[in-house]
Amino acid sequence: MTTTPACTPAPLKVAPLEVGPGALWFREALDRGAQAALLADVGAVLDAAPLFTPAMPRTGKPFSVRMSNCGPLGWVADAAGYRYQAFHPDTRAPWPAMPAALAALWDAYAGFPAPAEACLINYYGPDARMSLHQDRDEADFTAPVLSISLGDTAVFRIGGETRAGATRSLRLASGDIFLLSGPSRLAFHGIDRILPGTSTLLPGGGRFNLTLRRVNPAG
Repeated sequence: MTTTPACTPAPLKVAPLEVGPGALWFREALDRGAQAALLADVGAVLDAAPLFTPAMPRTGKPFSVRMSNCGPLGWVADAAGYRYQAFHPDTRAPWPAMPAALAALWDAYAGFPAPAEACLINYYGPDARMSLHQDRDEADFTAPVLSISLGDTAVFRIGGETRAGATRSLRLASGDIFLLSGPSRLAFHGIDRILPGTSTLLPGGGRFNLTLRRVNPAG
C-alpha cells in the first residue's frame, strides 16, 4: 500500500475537557487531512501485521474487536492470558515500527519523558463492543495511556478504579484524542457501541482506535 507522508500533529485547538481527574478529552484534535494521513499509516502497518481476532483467557471466546499492533511490543490475548510480546501471534513476525506520526502525537499529548513502546490498533465493526476494563498489563502505571479515534463515533464509557463505580458516557468522534493519566490511569472504561455512518473516513465504515502505551518503566 502506498502511504501518505506522516502527518504533523495539529496544535491543541481548545483546552481539553477534563471528564475526571487526569482523564482529558481533546475534541477535534486532528483535522480531516491529519486523520487521512494517519489512516494511511495504519493501512501500511496492517499490510505487514494483519488484523487478528484475540480470544478471552480460559474461555477462548473471541473478541468482537479485531486487533493488531505496531512498535517494539504489542498487546495480545489468548488462552494463555493477556500480555505484551514482540511478534504477531499469527505471522510470528516482529511488529512493524511505530509510524513517526504516532510517536509525534505521543510526544505532543502524553507529556511523558520516554517514548511509547506499543500502539494497539483496535478495529470496531458496526457490532463490535469492548466491555469495561482497566489497562493494567503494563509493568509501570506512571505513564499515561493515549487513545486516538479514527472513523465512526463510539459511545465510550468511563468510570473509576472499581468496576462497580459510577460511570459516564461520551461520544468519541473521528479525530478526538483521549488521555488517561494520573488518578484516571487505571479507570475502568469500554466501548458500548459504534454509531455507523457517523464518519466517511473509513471507506467501508467502522472505527479504528489507536492506543499508545508505555509498557516498561522509563530509564
